[in-house]
Amino acid sequence: MDRGIRRRTFLAAAGAAACAGVAPGPARASARALGPAASSSPLRPREARYYDKLENLRVRCQLCPRKCEVADQERGYCGVRENHGGVYMTLVHGRACAAHVDPIEKKPLFHFLPGTLAFSLATAGCNVECKFCQNWDISQFRPEDLPDLDLPPERVARRGLSLGCRTLAYTYSEPVVFYEYMADCAEAGRAAGLHSVMISNGYIQEKPLRALLPRLSAVKIDLKAFTERFYKETCSGELKPVLETLVRLREGGIWFEIVVLVVPTLNDSPAEFRAMCRWVASELGPDVPIHFSRFHPAYKLKNLPVTPVATLERARSAALEAGLHFAYVGNVPGHPGENTYCPGCGRVLIRRVGFSVLENALRRGRCPDCHRALPGVFS
Repeated sequence: MDRGIRRRTFLAAAGAAACAGVAPGPARASARALGPAASSSPLRPREARYYDKLENLRVRCQLCPRKCEVADQERGYCGVRENHGGVYMTLVHGRACAAHVDPIEKKPLFHFLPGTLAFSLATAGCNVECKFCQNWDISQFRPEDLPDLDLPPERVARRGLSLGCRTLAYTYSEPVVFYEYMADCAEAGRAAGLHSVMISNGYIQEKPLRALLPRLSAVKIDLKAFTERFYKETCSGELKPVLETLVRLREGGIWFEIVVLVVPTLNDSPAEFRAMCRWVASELGPDVPIHFSRFHPAYKLKNLPVTPVATLERARSAALEAGLHFAYVGNVPGHPGENTYCPGCGRVLIRRVGFSVLENALRRGRCPDCHRALPGVFS
């Protein structure tokens, strides 16, 4: 297990050296963005949650579907959880390798406090490896390989308030792997009057997910594709656990939105769009927003072109034909598919360009013309 992590770290570092000077993609957030305030501090491990103790000082992680079985002094697939003599430890609690103020629309969450700001945090590590990852230079690295900020949960909450944010967002890499830090930040944020949102791949087991949901106000799930083949070959993961997470979010009553990064030739067939959208409509309901975002070449998929706008429009049409009320086009600033329309009368309720809200016509969460309530969190 440890050897595999070392290999992934080596490949990521080699890729960084080869790509020096390349402009970052539209959704990229790098540890380098922390600037001179960043510093590498010693690892301060604390006991992780959700693991079983096995014989011979081994442990089995119960946080994500991988269920890594880890020997003493080795780490799980994510690279941020380590076995210390039969006690599984998280190495990233309070260690943020990226911290930014973002519009909530960048997450993207379109039906959650539109036009407000989120204090956004990440640590190193991820529990999958997407070949198209925009943030591979933090998600595929170990914590000791990156500069970081000492940001314990109480300081995160104070920082978010001082920067005029309404929300704390756990994002950029994969917040499931820094679960303990996220949960504690959410508690500190709630005490300070801040919301918390998880921006995730949905690769998490049922028990930790259900325990986390009361601390969160919203979730965004990246649904990478609707085939097991894509998940296996392009993300080193599985589709089924992600679909189970989406159903559990619906059952838990929390607001959530779905994003699909449309990658040319890999997950962009009309048949896949139709099957995905029918599943969302039948299993999750017509009011779940789904965003079809434009792919930009990155990481290990630099050989593919940018997604044609017409492909995103076909995906959006498939969603609307399946009965979904809110289907969006992402990473195409100025496209009409960025706007939110009333499913009752068709009026533009929220007009956007990129991450900016130009107009919000909602009146107490309702359409001013037909008075239909817009699903989401607006106050």
